[in-house]
Amino acid sequence: MTYQIRIVDVFTDKPLAGNQLAVVLDAKDIPVKLMQRIAREMNFSETTFVVPPEDPAHAARVRIFTPHTELPFAGHPTIGTAWVLADEGLVPKDVNQFTLEENVGPVPVRRDGQMFWMTHPAVQFGQVYPHSQAAAAIGVEESDLVTNAPAQVGSTGLPCVYVALRDAAAVDKATSERSRLEKLLNRKIADAVFLTAANGSNRLYSRMFSLDIPEDPATGSASGPLGAYAVKYGLAERAPTVSLISEQGTKMGRPSQIHIELTYGESKDIPERIEVGGSVMPVLSGALSDFS
Repeated sequence: MTYQIRIVDVFTDKPLAGNQLAVVLDAKDIPVKLMQRIAREMNFSETTFVVPPEDPAHAARVRIFTPHTELPFAGHPTIGTAWVLADEGLVPKDVNQFTLEENVGPVPVRRDGQMFWMTHPAVQFGQVYPHSQAAAAIGVEESDLVTNAPAQVGSTGLPCVYVALRDAAAVDKATSERSRLEKLLNRKIADAVFLTAANGSNRLYSRMFSLDIPEDPATGSASGPLGAYAVKYGLAERAPTVSLISEQGTKMGRPSQIHIELTYGESKDIPERIEVGGSVMPVLSGALSDFS
């Protein structure tokens, strides 16, 4: 027995860019320990395994693995897996909204032409770190950070420390070095730091470093809180509805375009709805051997 596998690039409309994802279809018979080993073999930032949903009204259950661990929730795996399910005909062509089950809970997804969008859980903001500590962790000067924007934890499921820098050049000056990152990041609070700068009207220029991945080319799970952080601290203009594009991955040669939609109600700082979307490019279709 073999398992069908698709490899796609997520958050890009150009081939061999964006963030790579492996999607293993009909994976219900693969043991969890083997899923982890397969993810390690693929060695992408994430690999997903599609299994039957617990609720038959949902499209699928999706298990998401890095090479090191299983995740409760992640952005580009959600978008990429949704695209693969649609491309494989596992979601009817006339169905534009469906739900994927992830360990964080049900994640609504919608299709809009060539774009796929995911709805994030509610955003939460947490611990604030001194600018001096954040700057040292990413190898820049404290003066490179935006004075009135704190280095702060934000999360809709996977916490990151968000750091606002004065411009794209300052973002590109940052370097990912685990020994320095460990002085800022604590896995019990957040194991990644997300750098961003305003880069024109409703545009952000971003990078993400973590303890497990030196740099990620496109981080959908972090881009939802990123949008709320940008509005909260003045990197993007406040409005009832805010549309942003975050450019990520450019420094590492895998440019990505992540679309962020925020809807605000009574609170000026916490959006009532967060959606993150992007395009997907197919790369490879194949068969995965049965290793059980």
